[in-house]
Amino acid sequence: MAFPTTPAVLAVARDGTHRFSKVPTSAITLLEGLGVQGDAHAGVTVQHRSRVRQDPSQPNLRQVHLIHAELFGEVARDGYHLRPADLGENITTRGVALLTLPRGTHLTFPSGAVVELTGLRNPCAQIDAFQPGLMRRLIGTDDAGQPVFRAGVMGVVRRGGPVTPGDEVSVTLPDGPHEALRRV
Repeated sequence: MAFPTTPAVLAVARDGTHRFSKVPTSAITLLEGLGVQGDAHAGVTVQHRSRVRQDPSQPNLRQVHLIHAELFGEVARDGYHLRPADLGENITTRGVALLTLPRGTHLTFPSGAVVELTGLRNPCAQIDAFQPGLMRRLIGTDDAGQPVFRAGVMGVVRRGGPVTPGDEVSVTLPDGPHEALRRV
């Protein structure tokens, strides 16, 4: 897959209520150690309802959800029509191969805001409730028969600041041996 030479933000979204899709907006504000200001998933500890039921004291490794817009074109070939924020992401990027980045990668925005990638989004049954059959397109298998999760990546806010559509994204890989993203 070819990516543009300048990685950028295509769209941003938030929602103060726990719903599947989020509401696109002209800007979001990332809050250090919390997530997206005004978003239901912001917090130091887990905010996703299923995880709160399991253990509400777990650290929130899912403060920010990012999806690469190139995914929309891939699933459109099978008849699925997605727009930014439909799958609940806060930041839709283009030109960033999010799924290939290692854990600990920093994504920096022009405001100085930094999101550190923590893992892959764990696709859930709500995806099929949104568009029947879509989940099977978001979970594939690699050459070794292992599952490949394509529903985006999750991260935590290391430095706060605003993020807007059109912002360039700077990608900084972590030092040392790289650890592949796993479901969080």
